[in-house]
Amino acid sequence: MKRFIYILILICGTFLVPLHSHAQSERAEARHENMLLSAVEKFNANDADAAMSILEDIVAEDPDNDAAWYYLAQSAVLKGDLETAEQCYRMAADLDSGNFWYRYRLAMLYSITSRPELTIEMFEKLLEDFPKKSDLYFSMVELYAQQRDFEKALETLKEIENVFGTNESIAVYRFNFLRMLNRPEDAIKSLEDYNKEYSSPYVLSMLADYEMSMYNDSTALVYYDEALELAPDYSPALLGKAETLRLTRKYDEYFEVLDAYVTKSDSPAAGKSDYLMAVVQRTDPKFINSFLPRLDSVMNKAVAMHPKDSMMLQTAAVYYYSTDRKNLAGRHFKANVDAWPESFNANASYVEFLMYAEMWEELSEAGREAFKKFPNEPAFLEMASTGDYNLKEYDKVLDICFKVLETAPNDSSTTLRTWSTMGDIYYKLGDNKKAYKAYDKALKINPDYIYVLNNYAYYLSVEGKKLKKAYAMSKKTIEAEPDNATYLDTFGWILYLQGKPLEAKPFFKHAMLYGGKDSVVIMDHYAEVLYALKEYDLAMVYWNLAMQRNDGDIPDLEEKVKQRKESMKK
Repeated sequence: MKRFIYILILICGTFLVPLHSHAQSERAEARHENMLLSAVEKFNANDADAAMSILEDIVAEDPDNDAAWYYLAQSAVLKGDLETAEQCYRMAADLDSGNFWYRYRLAMLYSITSRPELTIEMFEKLLEDFPKKSDLYFSMVELYAQQRDFEKALETLKEIENVFGTNESIAVYRFNFLRMLNRPEDAIKSLEDYNKEYSSPYVLSMLADYEMSMYNDSTALVYYDEALELAPDYSPALLGKAETLRLTRKYDEYFEVLDAYVTKSDSPAAGKSDYLMAVVQRTDPKFINSFLPRLDSVMNKAVAMHPKDSMMLQTAAVYYYSTDRKNLAGRHFKANVDAWPESFNANASYVEFLMYAEMWEELSEAGREAFKKFPNEPAFLEMASTGDYNLKEYDKVLDICFKVLETAPNDSSTTLRTWSTMGDIYYKLGDNKKAYKAYDKALKINPDYIYVLNNYAYYLSVEGKKLKKAYAMSKKTIEAEPDNATYLDTFGWILYLQGKPLEAKPFFKHAMLYGGKDSVVIMDHYAEVLYALKEYDLAMVYWNLAMQRNDGDIPDLEEKVKQRKESMKK
């Protein structure tokens, strides 16, 4: 295209003598007009290539056709060729400098290509030639604001007022620019002055919001009430007043106004859900617990007003989950999926909820259903397998693992977790050989994956095999997490099996400080170490604790302890 324009300019220079008769010229003009109409149709149908082909033919024959140059520029913009567009806009503007749109589009092109000086220069010239175009003034205001030249922006606002009079937009712009210039007193006075003559709910709410930000709650409430007198259902004023009442602990009035806000049919659901989510996540839990029935009422009304709004259903679900009502939370998470079955966020939130709520059967089903919808998201299968694992349906877990391995990259974190899970499952199924192969696959991806290192090391120690390898792996885990009771137990137990109870003891003592007393297995191991060191009294303390808490964790623990007692007497 660039070469075409260059050649065309050269061609234009040869047209020094008329070559056609008047009749021929009229016929050519009519033909060009029809071609232009056809090009515009192609342009409006977003067929930029076809439009440009026709337009190039027009300007080749009639280089003074400003309209053809203009639409050639528009078509180039549609194709993303901004350099060509600029050349063509220039040609159109040069041919007809009195055409506003030619010059305006050129100015906007300067703007989108980040040339503020040229943009401002063009707008200033346009204002000189078209002083009654109010949009130009506001464009200038925006340009000055982008350049952070707020003084020039304020001057332009004054010019707008001189030509067109004042309005709400000007008042708001002036308020914001004065604040940007760190002139808060002037900013608020400008709004107050406007409000005296041209009161509006919007400006009154802005005044109220400002006063609330300055902790002038009583003044804020006055402005909110004035706004609501003018427009009783004005959402920003209702919400602002409600929040001010909450902050000033006027809770009866707060819930009354909040009810009015959430039950407004023409108020956007997004604003309501954003506010209610903020209440759930950011307010003092004491407030929520103290007013649970009233908050329930508000939430129910909000959902009833917007029963299929995804964010509203999500907000309600989070609210009920945070107030320890899993059934209600699950109902709303599920309602969101039912309303938006193809929404990734709705499905992900529901599946994640089921996992944290330990609803294993539902998790198994929902995870699989979500994966059917989003086959490139193996995380859904992983979560489904968590449900299967806790249901002890290990074959199902393995089936999922194989499916995940088919979709996930070989060296991804997903693959790493999958091999780790397969190792755990194979060990539970008694196939230690396959378990260790799976762990080796995981460690090949990440040699420092401490979860696998610990399990691998512990299972080897249970078998009494490859204790040196187990020691090396376990040592990595306690170096990474020196206060992890599980990892300390594994390392200490390996030392014990290597005939080093004295070296093992400090690791078990440390484990006791960081959760070891919550594990029957760890206390049993510690007692065995103490027994080996002939610290019988302390050993019995931990065995007694272990027996009290043993719920099938260690079969025949009581019988073993009985035998140890007998041997102590000898």
